[in-house]
Amino acid sequence: MNNDIPVQALGPQGEVMAHAVDACVHCGFCLPACPTYALLGDEMDSPRGRIVLMKEVLEGGLDLLDAAPHLDRCLGCQACVTACPSGVPYGELITSFRGWSEPQRRRSPLDRAKRYAILKALPAPRLFSVAARVGQYAKPLAPALPAALRGPLDLLPEHVPAMQPSPPLTPARGQRRGRVAFLTGCAQQALAPNFNAATLRVLARNGIEVVVPEGQGCCGAAALHTGARDEALRLVRANLDAFNPDDYDAILSNAAGCGAGLKEYPVILHGLHDEARAKAFAAKVQDISEYLAGLAREGGLEPFMPASRPLKVAYHDACHLAHAQGVRAAPRELLRMIPGVSIVEIPEGDLCCGSAGTYNLEQPELAGQLGARKAGHILSTTPDLIASGNIGCHTQIQSHVRRQGSPVPVMHTVEVLDRAYRGEL
Repeated sequence: MNNDIPVQALGPQGEVMAHAVDACVHCGFCLPACPTYALLGDEMDSPRGRIVLMKEVLEGGLDLLDAAPHLDRCLGCQACVTACPSGVPYGELITSFRGWSEPQRRRSPLDRAKRYAILKALPAPRLFSVAARVGQYAKPLAPALPAALRGPLDLLPEHVPAMQPSPPLTPARGQRRGRVAFLTGCAQQALAPNFNAATLRVLARNGIEVVVPEGQGCCGAAALHTGARDEALRLVRANLDAFNPDDYDAILSNAAGCGAGLKEYPVILHGLHDEARAKAFAAKVQDISEYLAGLAREGGLEPFMPASRPLKVAYHDACHLAHAQGVRAAPRELLRMIPGVSIVEIPEGDLCCGSAGTYNLEQPELAGQLGARKAGHILSTTPDLIASGNIGCHTQIQSHVRRQGSPVPVMHTVEVLDRAYRGEL
């Protein structure tokens, strides 16, 4: 798409945005893949429409205030990237645009306070755990609260578990096959600490030594995708200081959103002095399912104990795993290695569940519609168990499955593997 975006005035991120706009040929293949277009049917709430809006704002022909409602409704799920035949890097465009435009936004005091609370609590697991526990006491009041406050309370699990800090070093069991660094994540340490515990057990059982580097923190994705670019840069650089990629075979994440965020570091630092360091870091990043599937192909995994009965598992593709990272086969391959487990595909499986980082907190109405739609499709497969690879999807799906009256357990893929190893499936 031809444009007159003032790249020099916008700096390195201007290059990223102009390149993405250039790549769009306005074909429309992205429309049926877009969750908000599916719900609203408005061209301006589609990737193609949003690219035009961002182009016009960057060129100075459209006021940001007029474009903002449509751009705010974008989940950043990147389903359009998978659908696009021209390879438009839409994720890079919307993320860079939000970082450029946020300082120019005029938000209400309540909106500013909510965003401040999200960006302070999410990257701080202990603070988030305390807030979640306090929130449980406030849940009975949720119907009387504004939507901005009701949404987060609705997503809280029935029980907030005790945190389980990950040890700095988990030794391999038996002969060591590899050495990896592990990003422990933020919200999942408070909401689902067993994700990390199961990850460490499965890796150790397969001969992998796991290091949790001191000084690591939030991946920065939540800050980046909400436009808080300066805060994202601070978090990104802290992790680059904490993780030396030369010391490890891989840098692992077990949260799709975090893993995608880590792989975005070169884009975030494009044109800056530490871009080369970000590229070396990102080249080592893998999702836990990618890494385990690679081990299985190279030398095999320790055999799993059979399920106690035939188990039908509905596997949900987290957007930031399937679309942003292109990882689809690995989780399914791993689950199928468990004797007695079969995978069922979910109708509209490519459509986002509505979690999308902080989206279900910032756009609760649309997120709720997508969550209910996803839960209905999942339950239509009559699964015995639901598996996914992202804490946001886990929280969203579990909440909506329960609202539809189903007790079907929702688990992380690696939790299923861990239970199979322990004979608990």
